[in-house]
Amino acid sequence: MTKSGDHKDDGGLPARMGPARVEPTLEGPARKGLAATLLADFLRGARALPGDVAGLFRRKPKPAAAAGPYAESVKYERAPGQGRAWRDLMWSFAAAATSLGFFGAIAGLWLGFIIMAPRIPGGADMWNVNRQSAIIVLDRNGEEIAARGARYGEQVEPEELPAFFIQAILSTEDRRFYEHGGVDLRGIMRAAVTNAKSGSVVQGGSTITQQLAKNLFLSPAQTYERKIREAQLALWLEGHYTKNQILSFYINRIYLGAGTYGVESAAQTYFAKSARDVTLAEAVMLAGLPKAPSTYAPTQNPKGAERRASEVLDNLLETGAITPFDARAARQSPAQVINQNTDSDLGYFFDYAAAKAKTLTGAIAGDIVVTTTIDQKLQRDAEAAVAAGLTVENRLKGADQAALIAYDADGALRAMVGGRSYKESQFNRAVQAKRQPGSAFKPFVYAAAMEAGLTPQSRFVDQPVSYDGWSPTNYTDGYIGPVRLTEAMAKSINTVAAQVSERVGPTKVAALAMRFGIPDVSSYRAIALGAVDLTLEDLTGAYLPFARGGLKPEPYAIAKIESLDGAVIYEHRRQKTERVMTKRSAKDMNHLLYQVMHSGTGRRASLGRRNAAGKTGTTNDWRDAWFVGYTPQITAGVWVGNDDYRPMDKVTGGAIPAEIWKRFMISSHQGLRLAKIDGAYPAVSYAAEPTLLNFYTDVSDGFTRVRRDGNERRARRRRR
Repeated sequence: MTKSGDHKDDGGLPARMGPARVEPTLEGPARKGLAATLLADFLRGARALPGDVAGLFRRKPKPAAAAGPYAESVKYERAPGQGRAWRDLMWSFAAAATSLGFFGAIAGLWLGFIIMAPRIPGGADMWNVNRQSAIIVLDRNGEEIAARGARYGEQVEPEELPAFFIQAILSTEDRRFYEHGGVDLRGIMRAAVTNAKSGSVVQGGSTITQQLAKNLFLSPAQTYERKIREAQLALWLEGHYTKNQILSFYINRIYLGAGTYGVESAAQTYFAKSARDVTLAEAVMLAGLPKAPSTYAPTQNPKGAERRASEVLDNLLETGAITPFDARAARQSPAQVINQNTDSDLGYFFDYAAAKAKTLTGAIAGDIVVTTTIDQKLQRDAEAAVAAGLTVENRLKGADQAALIAYDADGALRAMVGGRSYKESQFNRAVQAKRQPGSAFKPFVYAAAMEAGLTPQSRFVDQPVSYDGWSPTNYTDGYIGPVRLTEAMAKSINTVAAQVSERVGPTKVAALAMRFGIPDVSSYRAIALGAVDLTLEDLTGAYLPFARGGLKPEPYAIAKIESLDGAVIYEHRRQKTERVMTKRSAKDMNHLLYQVMHSGTGRRASLGRRNAAGKTGTTNDWRDAWFVGYTPQITAGVWVGNDDYRPMDKVTGGAIPAEIWKRFMISSHQGLRLAKIDGAYPAVSYAAEPTLLNFYTDVSDGFTRVRRDGNERRARRRRR
């Protein structure tokens, strides 16, 4: 079993959000001060070095002069008749050289040790030096939902903890803590012998002081230079602090997995109680974590944590700190980790909020509290809708992943799901995956057309078209001839969208899309059918002006950022809402998008009596399926597909995405009033107008006007 030593697992540490780590350096006058301190401690036998080693360097009294008849008569000169004086002289020189060489080597090693001594920052605060920042995340109502980054608990002193807790730490990490001076040579030799016998590294020789030095000042790199510096810093710590102070630093600063630092934070995270109140079973589990916190963290590896806790119990038995009865009871009732919403996929939003906070504040010194716009009820609704949509049957169709994002009317983000499972994959498909939206992009084409003077009643002909070699086709085979824009939008007719884009101009379409919030839209012909890479976040946010009657609220997720003492670092201030579309055009677009859900490709998403509008989208080979829609209160978007771009089995935006969207919107609107959308009424049926004039069809060299009379399907073309 491992009792003490180097702990190789320093992984799993959250990304630092604070200032750069304070590293000891080799430069400056402090190096001489440290050298003098170490040498003084060395020579006076202080705890700066183990006593048995320091004794080697103490001046010892000279032995009394040798007694005997030859004590005073030894001469180093050649006696008459003897040729050995020169040999005696040579031996004397050799002895002197050997002595000088030995002491020179010792002096050289000591000088090198002093030269490599790291500089300790002047007036360093051991409670806060190199302390990583934490982000505490609150929901829209101020309720804490999680923390990101290093999480430090309340400072506790060793005497406040149960005696068996401290004994568990010492018996496992450093049994001779109160005997050595920071570097335990006896422990190092014992570990070396044990490791040699076993043929592998089963014990280490690092003391608690060395571990503290490494955690406070050094990187976890396993190098000889780092080990030397670690020893030097341990000596410095022992020379400047008492044993109890060092132990207190250790138990409050040591990393214990799951982003927790210190025993109080770990106890609260794993057991939802103070470290002062832990049981023996809980104490031994915590005491076993410093060896490999990421490996043995009970949230990630409960069985491994139990096995490690059993080893700590063995250590306590071996040192006589507990009785066999106590150990047996602890093994029969092992510590139980409290489930703290580990099944929630809020992790996608946590990562997103942490990144946003860092962007808004830059380098953060100290812990911060981030109040977000997330609504926990809507978040649960979103997670449930995505889970219900990715059934076994649908996954067999190739729909392996899904994402959902939702905003309120002011642009505040209320729910975010980045994939099927945050535990399985932390890749956030709502904000990181760039895909082509297909027909879900067409509202921007038609919005540009409304601005250019067309109306929902403008008429085009669904027929084959070609523009400089680009010949878009419809989702279904065949063409239906003359149609109005209301019908073209409802049925998502590609040829009409291409004609509208050509009439308005792809440049104007791209400009409008960017004005609505989609970044970097290139003005080429294929954007008419959604050939632009964007995220679900981009696309859903760009639908907000449709829901707001042409006004564009700025999407946001962070309401306020504060320090722990309440100082406001950042606060979202509502800006004057920009109008990006006229009221008339907005009403026309609502009318078009309402038809999609009333009689078109989005019928499965209909909310019944509640007014809603939206658009489906499906890309080539059914690789991506989308549905984005809105009510006056909530705008939401759904994407379904695969991370590796595998085609699905004819999954369209009007199928699984529409069903997920509907399930979420029904749940999220519980208790909300029925609100009207201006323009949300059925279009006049085609059969209601026996004679329709002025249909438009677009060919490569201009527009053609077509006449359609009654049931006669003859079309007479006349070039302009």
